[in-house]
Formats: sequence, structure tokens, C-alpha cells
Amino acid sequence: MEIIKIIEQKINNKTKPIGALGLLETIALQVALIQNTDTPALNNPNIIVFAADHGIAADGLVNPYPQAVTAQMVLNFVQGGAAINVFCKQNNIALSIVDAGVNIDFDVTLPIYHEKIAKGTKNYLLQDAMTEQQCNEAIAKGSILVDEMANNGCNFIGFGEMGISNTSSAALIMSAILQIPIDDCIGRGTGTNDEQLQTKKEILQIVFEKHQLQKLNNNPIQLLCKIGGFEIAMMVGAYLKAAALNITIVVDGFIATAALLIANKINNTVINHCIFAHTSGEQGHQKMLQHLQVQPLLQLGMRLGEGTGAALAMPLIQSAILFLNEMASFESAGVSNQ
Repeated sequence: MEIIKIIEQKINNKTKPIGALGLLETIALQVALIQNTDTPALNNPNIIVFAADHGIAADGLVNPYPQAVTAQMVLNFVQGGAAINVFCKQNNIALSIVDAGVNIDFDVTLPIYHEKIAKGTKNYLLQDAMTEQQCNEAIAKGSILVDEMANNGCNFIGFGEMGISNTSSAALIMSAILQIPIDDCIGRGTGTNDEQLQTKKEILQIVFEKHQLQKLNNNPIQLLCKIGGFEIAMMVGAYLKAAALNITIVVDGFIATAALLIANKINNTVINHCIFAHTSGEQGHQKMLQHLQVQPLLQLGMRLGEGTGAALAMPLIQSAILFLNEMASFESAGVSNQ
């Protein structure tokens, strides 16, 4: 009997009506298929937070918070003071912080991954955000990091990000790949008022037209070079490697899903390894999930990033695995299923 039939039969023979555990049954089946076993396990889960700065943020046109906040938040992660620290600690998830391209020289003894490509991208209002060499280097570094986690026994992984203005990059990526107007992709990000939102829309429309992004929906590397961030490019490499290693990927919010759109353009089997943690409060994220035809686990109105949604979803995924492995069957419990 093929593995999918074995797993489905095992799920349906648990002491419950068929389908009674809803989305947990779907997750149990997906994880079991990724691991190619009817006794899957969640081992050494890890969330990697990639941090980088964006050139567009330097003049404050699309961001209410100054660029310096990116570096300040990296230090907050290290000190254990951010939401992602709290949720990872609560759920026994390892947390790794990566300097993918923050506009500061961190002390080399800081306990993070020092993988800086450059001190932020270039301002894509004026020029390409990065060179193709930088883009490929970032993708490779993301891949290597996941390889390291896998070698330490990690088979579940989530990706977070920190980068002032990265919602702008995500909106541009989304608009190019989904081929929908940029206005429909832009949200408030963090703390944007009505006037700032209107300015953000106008600026990003100029950027979209300058780089002719509508022509790049099938050229993901060039799209990244034009308007991406180093943290997004690194996340792309991480997605690709995690899928190649049959690691289950827990997808976070708006920026993480934008990176997934790029990764899935490069290899369209990546999405098969993904569980979607939540629907972000960003309007663009909801449209992305609809485009991908996926059902997220949670809807909490969150729009923080950092991998927080992925961390909150991990216990639900563990529940799906545990019911598959530990719940009695009708036969073992002596319960009639007629």
C-alpha cells in the first residue's frame, strides 16, 4: 500500500469521527508525507531571524521608524527582550539571529551569525538594490545556515525577519509575481499613518515603473536584485535548502511569504514543504495566501514579523503529530466505529 493510503487510514482509524480534527488532520498527513513515515516527529525546531537594512529607508519616505531600529532590534533579540524570544522560550524552539546586511558594525563577539553581505542594500528608488553576485551570495548563505541546522537534527524550521522598510520590498515582490496593482499590495507596515501610507504608495508606484517590475514575474533573481533585501534573499536560499532536505517549513507573515513567492518561482515544489502559520494583519498577506490557495492555522491580526506567527503555530503542529502517533485506534481502544 502506498504511504499516503497508510497515513490516511491511520488518521481515519483514530477514535473520532472522520475529519473531526479538521485542519490538524491535514497537517498530520502533510508532515507524515514530507517525512515519508506514518510516525512523524518534530525534532529540534528552529526559527532563524534574518536582519538587514534597506537603502530606501535612509530618507524615511516609506517608513515611520528610522533605519537604526533594525540594529537596535538585533541587540534586543540577543538580550532576549523581543516577542520572538518570549514565544520561542515558551515553546522550546531554538532561535538563531543572522546579520544578513544591517547598516552597522556589530561586535564580532555578539552571539549571532555574522553573514553581512553589505551595510544594507542600495536605494532602489535610484538604482538596483543589489548586484546579482550579492544576491547569489545571500541565497547561498541562507542555504548553508539551514544545512547547519539540519546537521544538528532540526526537521522543523521557521523564518523571521527584521528590516525597516522590508514591507515595501515585500509589496513590490508581491505585485510583480501576482501581477496585481501595487496599491493592492501595500499595507501600513508598522505604525504608518494615513499621510505616510499615501506617500508610500506613490513612491512604490514610481519604483515599480522605474524597474519595469511587471516584466520580472518569471525572473525571480532579477526581481530580488532590483528591489529585494539581503534578509529576503537569504530567506529564499533557506527555503530552497529546507525543501531539498525535506524539512517542514512553518511560514510566517507578509515578508516571509514574499520570500516564499520568490523561492517557489525558482523551484515550485517548495510550497509542498510549507505549513502556513497565520494570516497577517497586512492586506497583502491575505491576498498572497489566496493566490497560493493555502489555509493558515491562525488569524490573530498580527503584523509584527520576527517569525512570531511561526513560533505560535509550532505547538499546534506538535498536536497534529501527537494525535497521529499517540491517539488510540478503534481497534486498540475496543471502540465500535459502526
